[in-house]
Amino acid sequence: LAQQRLLIKGGKVVNDDCSVVADVYVEDGVVQQVGPNLNPEPPAGLVMLDATNKLVIPGGIDTHTHMQFPFMGSRSKDDFYTGTKAAIAGGTTMIIDFAIPQKGCSLIEAFDRWKSWADPKVCCDYALHVAVTWWSNKVKEEMKSLVQNKGVNSFKMFMAYKDLYMVNDEELYAAFSCCKELGAVAQVHAENGELIAQGAKKMLAMGITGPEGHELCRPEDVEAEATQRAITIANAVNCPLFVVHVMSKSAARVISNARREGKVVYGEPIAASLGTDGTNYWNKDWAHAAAYVMGPPLRPDPSTPGFLMNLLANDDLSVTGTDNCTFDICQKALGKDDFTKIPNGVNGVEDRMSVIWEKGVYSGKMDENRFVAVTSTNAAKIFNLYPKKGRIAVGADADIVIWDPKATRTISAKTHHQANNFNIFEGMICHGVPVATVSRGKVVYEGGAFNVTAGEGKYVSRPPFPPYVYKRVRQREQV
Repeated sequence: LAQQRLLIKGGKVVNDDCSVVADVYVEDGVVQQVGPNLNPEPPAGLVMLDATNKLVIPGGIDTHTHMQFPFMGSRSKDDFYTGTKAAIAGGTTMIIDFAIPQKGCSLIEAFDRWKSWADPKVCCDYALHVAVTWWSNKVKEEMKSLVQNKGVNSFKMFMAYKDLYMVNDEELYAAFSCCKELGAVAQVHAENGELIAQGAKKMLAMGITGPEGHELCRPEDVEAEATQRAITIANAVNCPLFVVHVMSKSAARVISNARREGKVVYGEPIAASLGTDGTNYWNKDWAHAAAYVMGPPLRPDPSTPGFLMNLLANDDLSVTGTDNCTFDICQKALGKDDFTKIPNGVNGVEDRMSVIWEKGVYSGKMDENRFVAVTSTNAAKIFNLYPKKGRIAVGADADIVIWDPKATRTISAKTHHQANNFNIFEGMICHGVPVATVSRGKVVYEGGAFNVTAGEGKYVSRPPFPPYVYKRVRQREQV
């Protein structure tokens, strides 16, 4: 890399547990020193970043993206280049995407396919969760191989998308048992797929074909029921559970109650559920309403985002992703006469950090340290990337963001770097702006200008049995 040596001067270094005014010295992509008044020798060839009156934070980790994802008759618009470039502009330096095989198909082949898409394009580091969409002994063997040979430590099961990705309770039980044996984290898309299929039929029969039908056919109790069921099944086999894209108050309550009962479960609200709501489905402009269609849907109860943010602030919910899966107006129009054909997905990979700062920190719900925890550190701990990722300390990867808590920016499709021609946060004024982003020790974004190269990011292997998750699980086994 061009910039081997970097000094970040005069900022306040913020980790999840403390904040301290210090300089950060980076060499060969790794943090070498953190302390006051650093003067590394020789000064020649040293790149300097001034962080006076700004925060120096670990780069964001987005736990949930779908770049160039073939889905619902189309392919998501952000590919691994535009998607990771947009991430960098927003202060995120790592994404975890999903390799998703069709039913009956090989998990390893899906993993290899996604990796072949990503490797030549990524501008920042990435990893891949793998979906389990069917069950057999072959799937079990492939899960083992992925954990042992490919650095995968998380598998996602869909309880929705009937006949496409959905698995039943028996298959969930088998997959959770396998995850537990392998030391992987089980993830679920928690919605009752059968109720959605029936609800959709009912809506269409009543002549409701617009985007509002999408929310009406899968109301929040459909999400809460599946969340409860997944937690119960996972608990039966002592498997740690990670509930992706928590979208409703009732599903979030199920997770907080389970955590209070001592169950090992983590909830992931996303930028969309924390920053906007489902009243948009009733917008008179079809294109506007359709742009918000995602599964599970945003909820029409406007108090939802604030409720989820409170739970995120007090550790009932643990991490934040985006489910970034962008489809433009033309792609969304595949469902102009039938909401079940609108490709599901929204933006967020670039917006997440600022939306959470605005709605979480600026509003007074959480402090800067909790912000770092929910945007980076907790994800690194759960997926066994810590302390290389998610922390600014000697020996950590130099994935760092200089963050200006006082600056504001207005989110807009006119200025964002996501490949979409619509932004679900259009017009939102956010305090908290990434001034510069450092990935692997290189300044890849500064003052609105990029210095990125496709393929410069690396695939990151994640070893099994993350201690943060599995220490408790293993102890319970013994007792």
